[in-house]
Amino acid sequence: MEAKQAALEVLLHNASGPVAGLPRTAGWGYPEPYTRDLMLSAVGILVSGSEELVATLGRTLTVLARNQTQHGHIPSMVHDPDNLGSSDSTPLFLIAVGLYRRVTGDHGFLDGAAEKALTWMQYQSPDDTVMVGQLPTSDWRDEHWVLGYGLYVNSLVHTHLRLHGRDEEAEKLSSLMNRLDVRRDVDNHHIHEGLVVPSKPYFAIYAYKVYNNERFDLLGNCLASLSGIASKRRSQRIVRWVETECSALRERGELAVDLPPCLLPYIRGDDPDWRPRYEGFNQAGEYHNGGIWPFVSGLY
Repeated sequence: MEAKQAALEVLLHNASGPVAGLPRTAGWGYPEPYTRDLMLSAVGILVSGSEELVATLGRTLTVLARNQTQHGHIPSMVHDPDNLGSSDSTPLFLIAVGLYRRVTGDHGFLDGAAEKALTWMQYQSPDDTVMVGQLPTSDWRDEHWVLGYGLYVNSLVHTHLRLHGRDEEAEKLSSLMNRLDVRRDVDNHHIHEGLVVPSKPYFAIYAYKVYNNERFDLLGNCLASLSGIASKRRSQRIVRWVETECSALRERGELAVDLPPCLLPYIRGDDPDWRPRYEGFNQAGEYHNGGIWPFVSGLY
């Protein structure tokens, strides 16, 4: 109860910030209205019971719709129509709109903007199926290389498709994601990339043609479980795997608390997916390379 009250106090404090009266991103940190953060907070806002917070969310979504691009892309900053390029801002907007409609009963809320956003997302599929691709550092991990069909973004897409009644597309996406991610030297155009890792219970962080990465993305796997991409049995196996890995990390002195890192295993300097920039921003066990993020832990 104390935690809920503390969270409400932060959300209410953030409800009106210094940028066009839009919400602050962080309680006493970032004053700017970052789309991603505010859309992620929509889940908590809509179950809070606070009319003030729900109204603030509705206003934020309306401003985002106003600043949407001609083709439907949602900007990374609520107030800035020129701050573009995020792979997750548009699906997060669609999720927030869908949830807002369900909670408020306003089923036509921002209908035009939502349709444009849905169309934009259709065109993010490189092979015109339903699985969307992304460029590196374009999602919430601005210091982590994720290429092509990413687990996190496609889990968001599956969620927004369900919320907007696109069940056939959602089923197709789930089916594609549940295929084996088989590393191969010769591209076979008859086999679509999947994200299931052989001999592991979890989904790979990304795959694209002859490239893939089988590290464990905590946020992506949590969303895959919550949205129904992962079966109940697979979800239970994922949790057991995470707890086992975290226990081993603590025994080795590589994890200090009883919370899971956002990435497992950590990327180290002699690993093939290590990048020189990680030296300054993304050391093993830090930031996007195994740091502990409260919003991710909350979903876990």
